[in-house]
Order: sequence, then structure tokens, then C-alpha cells
Amino acid sequence: MSRARGLAAIVCGLLALGALPAVSTCALSSGVAWGQNVGDRTVSGAILDANSQPVVGATVFLKNEKTKAIRSCISIAKGHYRFSQVDMSVDFDLWSEKDGKKSAVKTVSSWDDRKDFILDLKIK
Repeated sequence: MSRARGLAAIVCGLLALGALPAVSTCALSSGVAWGQNVGDRTVSGAILDANSQPVVGATVFLKNEKTKAIRSCISIAKGHYRFSQVDMSVDFDLWSEKDGKKSAVKTVSSWDDRKDFILDLKIK
């Protein structure tokens, strides 16, 4: 458990027991919410075929669910792809396509606090 989440759990417990005054609730509700991710992350991984072999030259898409903007890149050696400067406070859809085949759409969740989000996609 992260330090911030641990502190939040303790504060919530004390509030529930009435051990902290109601003023504390107001102080906690202003500013950035507990557990909210801010900043940027990297999303990377490999594109694989149905036999788990790397796919070079696949198009990888990253769709911002808030703005609907789509970024794309092409998988390189060993099927690797990488997106940098991905906003951690927004959900993204991630998928890949090549030669009429498509991977399942995966979600990069704003609730996931990993700065380096690694996910392999399988094209079927």
C-alpha cells in the first residue's frame, strides 16, 4: 500500500470513529483527491501474433477517452512499441492492427498508478 493511500485509510478510519473534527473533512476535500494520478506516464510493450511471435510494422493506437484524440505508432524490432507523455489523469484505449487483423482493445486506466505501464497486445 502506498504511503498516501495508507494515510488516507487512517484518516477515513478516524473520521468514521468521530476522532477527528468535521473541519478535517473539508480540508481533505479540497485540492487533489486522494489516489488521483497526476503527471505523465509511459505506455509500452510488444505486439504479438496468435503464436506469441513479435509483429514488426503493426500500427498501435492510443485513444484519449476524454478528448477522443488518437495517437499512433508503428511497432519496431521484436514488436516493441512505446508512447511517452501519456496523461495519468485520463483513461486511454489501446489496440493494434496489421493486415486486417486487430488486437483486443485494452484500457489504460487513470486509476492505475504505474508510471511505466507495460502491456503486450496479441493480434488475432
